Amino acid sequence: MKKMKKILALAVWIAALGLLCASCDNGLDIQQAYTFSLETMPVQKRISVGETAEIRCTLVREGRYDGARYTIRYFQPDGRGELRMDDGTVFLPNDRYPLDREVFRLRRKRNDNGICLTKRSARHPGAFHKY
Repeated sequence: MKKMKKILALAVWIAALGLLCASCDNGLDIQQAYTFSLETMPVQKRISVGETAEIRCTLVREGRYDGARYTIRYFQPDGRGELRMDDGTVFLPNDRYPLDREVFRLRRKRNDNGICLTKRSARHPGAFHKY
């Protein structure tokens, strides 16, 4: 009877050890795409030549992740104008700039005829990116 109890205890011990080892996963769960959105206050649709329009922006993150960095990119679909960050950085078309804060303002200045401001979605490829 003692021998049977020892064998049963050993079998239970081996089964428990097997379950513990099988549940371990050495792989890291690395996520490189984080859900976010960009909220803006209402923006005037048209601006006059030489006029500057302000776009108030808030980056809304799904969570806080170490090492998550966000960038902003500017596209000039038509006409000529200038886009500046509230810290004075002048954006060049198609260049990527680091976005180091969640609340910021952009200033769009119209330099010729035919430019109108449109709200670009943060999910639109090329509008606002994270990397």
